[in-house]
Amino acid sequence: MAKNEGQIVIKKYANRRLYNTGTSTYVTLEDLAEMVKKGEDFTVQDAKSGDDITHSVLTQIIFEQESKTGNTLLPISFLRQLITYYGDQMQMVVPSFLEHSMRAFSEQQSQMREQVNRAFGETPLGKNLQLPMQMIEDQVRRNTELFQQAMQMFSPFMTPPAAKESRKAEAKDIDELKEQLRALQNKLDNL
Repeated sequence: MAKNEGQIVIKKYANRRLYNTGTSTYVTLEDLAEMVKKGEDFTVQDAKSGDDITHSVLTQIIFEQESKTGNTLLPISFLRQLITYYGDQMQMVVPSFLEHSMRAFSEQQSQMREQVNRAFGETPLGKNLQLPMQMIEDQVRRNTELFQQAMQMFSPFMTPPAAKESRKAEAKDIDELKEQLRALQNKLDNL
């Protein structure tokens, strides 16, 4: 595999094609996103000049992820604040602060996963501990959808209000969520 000091080298050509020199195959931005998620280390180089363009390619991946999923990680207020730091004397501090914050968040996420897995113990599917986390992530997804629906009610471009049956179903869902949260809290307290 062609690597640059332990990193896979991806070459970007003028026609915007990306070539993984480690596997001798063309790759897409989605492929690079998957490599990042798997923890694979790579650099992206301009094929003609040899310049390191990893930062701009990773930024492009974030842009595509933000625009295609509809579930953004970067709130507008955060983006606005980030823009204000360009050209500011604090600009040099922001990258290390963000890197430290993300590292701390990742560590806390790992600890939370471990605690939840211990709380739920072994699942009916054997030693697969991903099921409890999947259940919680599904629940968070549903909570987010309910929150978005609630926020639409306050929007000046509000969609027509839901029928009474729909509201009753949402109230029932909220009550179920509250009960599930109480059960989770009790399990965590017992740890």
